[in-house]
Amino acid sequence: MSKIFVDACFGKPTPYTPVWMMRQAGRYLPEYMKVRAEAGNFLNLCHDPEKAAEVTLQPLDIVGVDAAILFSDILVIPDEMGMDLSFVKGEGPKFSDPITSQEDLDRLIGGEEAADKLTYVYDTIKLLRKQLDERGDEKALIGFTGAPWTLATYMIEGQGTKTYNICKKMLYSNPELLHNILAKVTEVVKLYMEKQIQSGVDVVQIFDSWASAIEPGKYDEFSWKYMVEIAEYLKEKYPHIPIIMFPKGVASFIERGLVYGNFDVFGVDWSTPMAMAKKYLGDKYVLQGNMEPCRLYSKEATTTCVEVIQETMGGERHIFNLGHGILPDVPVENAIHFVKECQRVSKK
Repeated sequence: MSKIFVDACFGKPTPYTPVWMMRQAGRYLPEYMKVRAEAGNFLNLCHDPEKAAEVTLQPLDIVGVDAAILFSDILVIPDEMGMDLSFVKGEGPKFSDPITSQEDLDRLIGGEEAADKLTYVYDTIKLLRKQLDERGDEKALIGFTGAPWTLATYMIEGQGTKTYNICKKMLYSNPELLHNILAKVTEVVKLYMEKQIQSGVDVVQIFDSWASAIEPGKYDEFSWKYMVEIAEYLKEKYPHIPIIMFPKGVASFIERGLVYGNFDVFGVDWSTPMAMAKKYLGDKYVLQGNMEPCRLYSKEATTTCVEVIQETMGGERHIFNLGHGILPDVPVENAIHFVKECQRVSKK
C-alpha cells in the first residue's frame, strides 16, 4: 500500500500535500498529559512501549496529520552510552557527568553495544507497526535521531545551553576531542537508525536542533559531514527509506552551498525563507516546512501562512510542517485547523 507521506518524500505526485508537526505527540494534547501522568515521568514514558505507542498515535486520531513520529527523546542515545541522564522539572534534561576529556569519552560504550541497549525504542516501533497495519492505515511512521553535533552539545555542556560556550570552547581549543566525541556518537546513531528501520519505521529524520550555534565556515566540519555520513550509510542499505535532514537556523549555510548529500527531504526552519530554500535546494530535495510555530495561536495567521507557503511551493516537492516544534499551550483546535488548511489549499 502506497503511503501519501512516503510518496511525497520521494517527490512523487500526491492527491494533496501531506502534513505533520514536530512535537505533535506532546504537551498541547490533554490526552498526552494523561498518559504521561500515568507513566510517572517523561523518561518512564519513553521506556514504556505500550504508552509510547499510544501517545505516538494520538495526533493521527485527534489532529489528523498524515504521519506519526515515534515518541522518544534524542538523549536516550547518550543515556544508553553510559551517561547519567535525568529530567529536572522546570529545567529540562541534565547529565551529572558531562564529557571534559578523552578519558570521559573512553568510559562510554559505543557502536553495536550501545545501540543494542535501546530495545524499548525498537519494541515501541514494532508495536506501532503492528497497530498501524491492523488499522489498515496509510499513515507513515517516522523514526528519528538527534544529529551528532546536537547530541554532543548536551554531552559536553551537561544540559541545554543558550551560549554553547563549553562545547564551542572545545571546538576551537581541542577540536580533536570534539571530533572523537562526534565520531563515537555517529557510529551509535548509524546502528540506532538502522535498527529503527528494521523494526518498522517508514521514514527517518535527523534533527540538528543546535545547528545555528556553529559559524557557517565550521558547520560542515563539525556537524553536516557527520549527518551526511549517517544518511549515506542508511541509503546504501535501505534506498526505499526516505531520509529527512532538519538543521535548524541555517539560512546562511544554504546560501553558501553547504547543503549536500544523499538524502531526500530538507526540513526548512521558520527563520529561513521558503522561497530561498526552493531557489537553492528545491530541484535536488523535497522541502518540508516551514510555518512559524507561534502562528498556531491564531487561526487567521495560520491560514495566511499556509496559503503563502502553498503559493511558493505550488503543491509540488513539498511537505507541510511547522518550522520547529509545536508549543505546549497551543489550543488543540488550532492544530486541527492548521492540518485542515494544509489539506484544503493543496487538494488537487
